Amino acid sequence: MRIFLLSSILLCSLGLSLFSQDTTRIALPVKIVLGDTLPAIDLNGVVILPPGRYDYHNEAARFDRLTYNIRIVYPYARLAGIKLKQIKSVLDTMTNEKRRKAFLRKSEKELDAQFGNQLRDMTYSQGKILIKLIYRETGSSTFAIVKELKGGFNAFFWQTLARLFGYDLKTLYDPKGSDEPIERIVKMINAGAI
Repeated sequence: MRIFLLSSILLCSLGLSLFSQDTTRIALPVKIVLGDTLPAIDLNGVVILPPGRYDYHNEAARFDRLTYNIRIVYPYARLAGIKLKQIKSVLDTMTNEKRRKAFLRKSEKELDAQFGNQLRDMTYSQGKILIKLIYRETGSSTFAIVKELKGGFNAFFWQTLARLFGYDLKTLYDPKGSDEPIERIVKMINAGAI
């Protein structure tokens, strides 16, 4: 009797689910492979990094501090790369030198009004990291960017001023060498791990 009751309940529930009028459908992107239509979902790549090993508590604290500084500075470096591409694309279309200079002055004022206070509030360490990350994002040193956009005299002036405060606008970015911890943290940020 018990088996008959259980099988009756199972058949009734199966029958109800087969004849239900549920019209909810989910649309998936598809890909046709050898005549078969298959659902296709693109997934983000996964970055696998070996675990960081620290011999001393000081090293772990230093890495945490570097992570903190990079999380503050990295968005500005990415934005610098985007803005530089936009500015260069507009400058490439201009032939008149007077208009180019006026456009650069206008762009510089807009950027200063938008980000000047945040950049001035950065610490010394964050400034050094920003110079390296700008190189990472643009492929050029800060000195080379200033020289290309504003001329050699301006680049020399800003380099001299930067050297007075302990910075070097000609700093390069070496992701496999001395800047490996920075590269590791940037990859972790891009992967959403931190």
